[in-house]
Amino acid sequence: MKIDRHGIILNVENYDECVSFYHDVFELKVMFTKVEGDFKLTCLEFGDSYLMIETEGHADVNGKSIASCPTKLRFNVKNISDALIRVKQFNLSYEYTENDWGTTINLHDPDGNRVGLRDEVGFINQISA
Repeated sequence: MKIDRHGIILNVENYDECVSFYHDVFELKVMFTKVEGDFKLTCLEFGDSYLMIETEGHADVNGKSIASCPTKLRFNVKNISDALIRVKQFNLSYEYTENDWGTTINLHDPDGNRVGLRDEVGFINQISA
């Protein structure tokens, strides 16, 4: 099968806040937006893929657990220190962890969905091992 395009659909309760979060914090460009009655979606560029944020989800203000949200959106970045500065600029709660395989910053979006940042060098080193 030849796949022409791939993406992730993220259903959220706090639609406007989540669109702003991914657009503003991660600088994902808006590809298009669609509104049909109470249903809304915004499609954002996500590397060579897309992240489609849609209504009809549910939020957890305490942050979703792995049990309730087994998927995590991961953003690999060239400079994890710069990414940490950006996270702090938006006053986001986060967990910064250094591992032997790389460094991560874990946080939650406005709906409590799990989001992670990781250093690209550590990822490349794992691929090359």
